[in-house]
Amino acid sequence: MGAWMILLWVIAFFLLIALLIMVVYQLMCLADLEFDYINPYDSASRINYLVVPEFILQGILSLLFILFGQWLMFLFSAPILYYNVKLYQQQQHLVDVTEIFNLLNKEKKRRLFKLAYLVILLFLSFFWMIWSVLEDE
Repeated sequence: MGAWMILLWVIAFFLLIALLIMVVYQLMCLADLEFDYINPYDSASRINYLVVPEFILQGILSLLFILFGQWLMFLFSAPILYYNVKLYQQQQHLVDVTEIFNLLNKEKKRRLFKLAYLVILLFLSFFWMIWSVLEDE
């Protein structure tokens, strides 16, 4: 079981890195829009292109935690998964081109919160990966 746990943590680590890259890219698009380096249509289309894949990766990560019996890590990842599902069900997950300037601060705060949350999950995942390697020896 030890090798499978190490594999889980390596996969979780890379999934979290991919999620972090997506969120940072979305923040960069919003910052470019704020400083008028990009037009609202391009910014919204770039952000909207990554929203659903981000949600899917978060779901896969949570599913992996459940399948491998990592209930604590699932409980840590469940709030952001719930938030993503709630946004998707209410159809508020995509950025509206016509409202992007009005919601710019809200969208930036939302993604900064996700970024901080994912960094915490990354450190926890990294800790458990090291723990699994040391426990396996």
